[in-house]
Amino acid sequence: MTGVIILRDGTGADHPVLVQVWRSSVDATHDFLADADRDAIEARLASDYFPQVRLTVAEVDGAVAGFSGIAGEDLAMLFVHADARGGGVGRALLHHAVREQGVRTVDVNEQNHQAVGFYAHSGFTVTGRSETDGDGLPYPLLHLALGSA
Repeated sequence: MTGVIILRDGTGADHPVLVQVWRSSVDATHDFLADADRDAIEARLASDYFPQVRLTVAEVDGAVAGFSGIAGEDLAMLFVHADARGGGVGRALLHHAVREQGVRTVDVNEQNHQAVGFYAHSGFTVTGRSETDGDGLPYPLLHLALGSA
């Protein structure tokens, strides 16, 4: 994927391909997740998670390469297909979320060191930590805020 990154609003029709992008991304970056937990989250994406956020889809060369989900000022999700990693898709989605959608906070799995570095490089700092994720599973979260000291 080497073309121009196009961002657009996501719709319900995008859900199946967004689940595929999520799985590709998580398989590449979330090796700490138990298989059963990964499968359970995947099964709930379209029904439980996507309807709770404003989706933005990133396309490159006509193919969906990544997406973000915004809830208020919180970046609830940002995933890039494994084949598109390193091509600026995540950066484009994050910049859009901050500049156009007012994002100021994000929670990130503490074990996802690549994501922690990505957000730190983008100006986010740690403001807190939780021992469990939003579903109460034993995957610690770092709470980050933009421009916090």
